[in-house]
Amino acid sequence: MTSPYTLPVPLRRPDTEPATVYLVASGDLRPSANLRCWPTQQQFEADVTAALARLGWRAVRTHPFDEAKGHGFIDSQRLGIEVFKNIPSDAPLIVAEAVWQYSHHVLAGLRTHRGPILVVANWSGAFPGLVGLLNLTASLTKADVLHSALWSEDFTDEWAVSGLQEWLDTGTVTHDLSHVRDLPPLDEHRPEVLLGAALARQLQDEKAIIGVFDEGCMGMYNAIFDDELLNPLGIFKERLSQSALVAEMARVSDEEAAAVKEWLDARGFTFHFGTDEATELTEAQVTSQFKMYIAAVRISDDYGLDAVGIQYQQGLKDVVPASDLAEGLLNNVDRPPVRSRDGSRELYAGAPLPHFNEVDEGVAVDALVTNRLWNAMGFDPATTLHDIRWGEEYEGEFVWVFEISGSVPASHNGGYDKSYSMRQPPMFFPLGGGTLSGVSKPGEVVWSRVFIMDGDLHVDIGRSTVRGLPADETQRRLDATDRQWPIMHAVLHGIGRDQLMARHKANHVQVAYCPDADAADRALLAKAALFDELGVIVHLCGDVKI
Repeated sequence: MTSPYTLPVPLRRPDTEPATVYLVASGDLRPSANLRCWPTQQQFEADVTAALARLGWRAVRTHPFDEAKGHGFIDSQRLGIEVFKNIPSDAPLIVAEAVWQYSHHVLAGLRTHRGPILVVANWSGAFPGLVGLLNLTASLTKADVLHSALWSEDFTDEWAVSGLQEWLDTGTVTHDLSHVRDLPPLDEHRPEVLLGAALARQLQDEKAIIGVFDEGCMGMYNAIFDDELLNPLGIFKERLSQSALVAEMARVSDEEAAAVKEWLDARGFTFHFGTDEATELTEAQVTSQFKMYIAAVRISDDYGLDAVGIQYQQGLKDVVPASDLAEGLLNNVDRPPVRSRDGSRELYAGAPLPHFNEVDEGVAVDALVTNRLWNAMGFDPATTLHDIRWGEEYEGEFVWVFEISGSVPASHNGGYDKSYSMRQPPMFFPLGGGTLSGVSKPGEVVWSRVFIMDGDLHVDIGRSTVRGLPADETQRRLDATDRQWPIMHAVLHGIGRDQLMARHKANHVQVAYCPDADAADRALLAKAALFDELGVIVHLCGDVKI
């Protein structure tokens, strides 16, 4: 693949008149989210504009505030195309993000833009601007569009200002990526290497099917993996319609849904119920979610799926409550039993049905690999993704807030009795629905991310320790982000804050627990060997023992 330009175009240094930087802001597709987040975006753009002015540059916003909509975001692909018609193709361009954004709103314009591109986000957990930045930079990486990225609370700190000055001077920002190294030759006699290679060959020989409900509807271009990349791994797609999921939900009886609730109640799971459908979690909402859980398992059985992904937001958000409670149940080994329609068989008995949230197909590949490898090693195969949301120092080490928007397997929290369900935020989830939330238990984790770069599949893989922070610090972090959502206090081994942000090629990171540090090191080696045998390009990140 070729890039729209091969080298960064040097920017004109200001003389007497300020030189111009053009600015765009991609937003959500949901009006409620754009309205809620607009004041934060305004403040962030003011901070970026002021930083540019101090360096002698003028920022020109390329699309106005829309009085009718009540915000100034690019909120559709069509609007993005129209906005880019008025931006000089060789001009320096900043994409400013203080919120979650749908990358396809601006991807068409960025693909053909020939000037230097800088994506910036505010270092804050209040709204997921950092998550939006990571998705957009990953999408640009997949699209082979050269770009740079920076992040800051208000663009007054020395690190961010220095990076901004470098971009203005050269058209690029240089980050420290010394934590990343290619996989060295492995000792083929080590048991973990033998296991990984054998499982890779088994996957390619026997093949696997991932069920995809409505691909790409959350604008995550980076999360769509072409069949030509997946099929050589032995992975094939079954393309499914979310309308079929809703239809199957209608066939599930109230009694079957009630049995799921009784199963969870018996295990000590807590529902934070209220009575107001618009703002609180209700019995009717979770009944619908239990029907979705049963329906998803039955459809998966119909097609012989090895993993399934539900793309909840656009479409389903206007029809049924959130998919998250169903997703969390699917990913856990111990889960409410689901029987075939005639009652003769328990489906996927004694095992999780790996679910890849938001139909992120990088997660799908990783979940399949993790499930098979962790089972073979005798570890709990429950795996999930998290957003890389935000983080701060705590007692001398940087502790990330990994926080996915709704569900984790209960075993990650230490069990159903340590898990709970809260209503999803109305600005994202108008029909409500509950989460499967909790605080991830302390322990040793292997993290990874499969992504597309230079037209090939790559995987970054590393180690993390999950900390058990005091309850008040956990609550502070939840209140600083989204208190309804499951949280993991992650300390990455040998990787700094800015190193992860500069390198990571997704808004999501995949995590799986191991019994102890030695087991995690062995599992990482086996996973690296498995990916390597599949032909995926493996990168070791941070302090990794192999």
